[in-house]
Amino acid sequence: MTSTTTVPTVRLTGGVTIPQFGFGVFQIEPDRTADAVALALDAGYRHIDTAQMYRNEQGVGAGVKKSGVPREDVFVTTKLANDAQGHDDAITALEGSLRRLGMDYVDLYLIHWPLPMKDRYVKTWQAFDEILKAGKARAIGVSNFQPAHLDRLAEETGTVPAVNQIELHPYLQQAELRRYHDEHGIATEAWSPIAQGAVLGDEVVTGLAAKHGKTAAQIVLRWHLALGNIVFPKSASPERIRENIDVFGFELSDEDLRALGELDRGQRTGPDPDTFAG
Repeated sequence: MTSTTTVPTVRLTGGVTIPQFGFGVFQIEPDRTADAVALALDAGYRHIDTAQMYRNEQGVGAGVKKSGVPREDVFVTTKLANDAQGHDDAITALEGSLRRLGMDYVDLYLIHWPLPMKDRYVKTWQAFDEILKAGKARAIGVSNFQPAHLDRLAEETGTVPAVNQIELHPYLQQAELRRYHDEHGIATEAWSPIAQGAVLGDEVVTGLAAKHGKTAAQIVLRWHLALGNIVFPKSASPERIRENIDVFGFELSDEDLRALGELDRGQRTGPDPDTFAG
């Protein structure tokens, strides 16, 4: 695949469109990030997901430049570091991200975790609204927020996040939260889309991989797309980067989707957002 013509997009509130399939750089070493991003863009990705906590924003910016793909053709997301929550700190933190990325704006800026025990996410969100109006981010959203957190943002600020990025995979399908998103116009993004590999050996997944002549990872990524999730697998392997995006040449049947839907076991690979303190 050498272009993004077959990658669908999702229209966010406010009219911004985001490629439904992207490239994540979580746990990619800073000195390998530029090459990985450039390779991903060459393979047809146009959506890169990073975060201040990943410490590789500089590599993302360098990779975009190295690729030769125009900045306006790449959708770049970054996330606020947990220790930078609060009105003024959130604004300052984005300026640091922009310097590291070598960019004038990001396409999407997310609060990484709600950290309810610190009770700073509402004031942080007020700063995000100012960032949006200043043009430093084209869209704003959150990550790992639960319905109670989202309700509070709407009630106290009047601004609903465009996106909520949550842990989501066949073993943790988050049906109730996804319904909430649909009802409130919030796009669902999936992190840990293959449960850090835990679902790849599941006999249902491997059976479908054999049926379709695809890898187990491709089956799970295609499942995400069928659900309407925005998904961004990560890898530093050139072969895997190209393989992951090769998911647009086949479809899962209703029967396939039902079988995958029955795998939900409420199993997290990461922290519980209601108790995680950063």
